[in-house]
Amino acid sequence: MSRVCDITGKRPRVGNNVSHANNKTKRKFYPNLHTKKFYVPEEDRWIKLKVSSTALRTINKNGITAVLKKARANGNVLI
Repeated sequence: MSRVCDITGKRPRVGNNVSHANNKTKRKFYPNLHTKKFYVPEEDRWIKLKVSSTALRTINKNGITAVLKKARANGNVLI
C-alpha cells in the first residue's frame, strides 16, 4: 500500500532525526492521508480515494467534480 495522495500526488519525504548531541539518522515524513468515500453526482456513483488533509480542504472548497477533473488532467487519479 503506497502512501501517496490520489489528488495532490504528495508522497513521503526523507529527512533526518537530529538528537541533542546532533547525531543524524534517516527518517521519513509521511503525508497526512485518509481513506474517504466521495459521491460524484455526475457519474452517479461513490468513489474511494486516499487523500491528504490539504486535498480534503481543496475538495471542500472547490467541489469533488472540479478537483477530480484537474487531478485527471495532471495524471494523478486513475478512476
